[in-house]
Amino acid sequence: MRFMVIVKSNEDSEKGVMPTEQELAEMGAYNEELAKAGVMLAGEGLHPSSKGARVRFDKDNRATVVDGPFAETKELVAGFWILEVSSREECIEWVKKAPFRDGEVEIRQVFSDDDFGDAFTPELREQEARIRATTAAQHGS
Repeated sequence: MRFMVIVKSNEDSEKGVMPTEQELAEMGAYNEELAKAGVMLAGEGLHPSSKGARVRFDKDNRATVVDGPFAETKELVAGFWILEVSSREECIEWVKKAPFRDGEVEIRQVFSDDDFGDAFTPELREQEARIRATTAAQHGS
């Protein structure tokens, strides 16, 4: 099972305050533990929303771009991990070890092919397999 662990932003991360050397070292040690255990597929921090943009679509599929920051939003994302574990509970146990002193993370399971049932036809499964193979080849995975 794959889970996305979403790290919520806070006032400092939205101001672009960078982590201290100690915080970077602690996070590096945690990430190394995840990697050595074979559960970390990806993990990154994100720049503040002031450097981002949103693309909103209307019912006619017209796109409107809105530049950050996104002050009207209460919960923004500051970073993420993608973990592959055997259960939600195992993911929670890993997340509880994260070196955070303050804040909140959200854990969400990533859909697997089987979650889509019969709507995910053999043709669509083949297409998805091709897309994943192309992406892996392009990025050396």
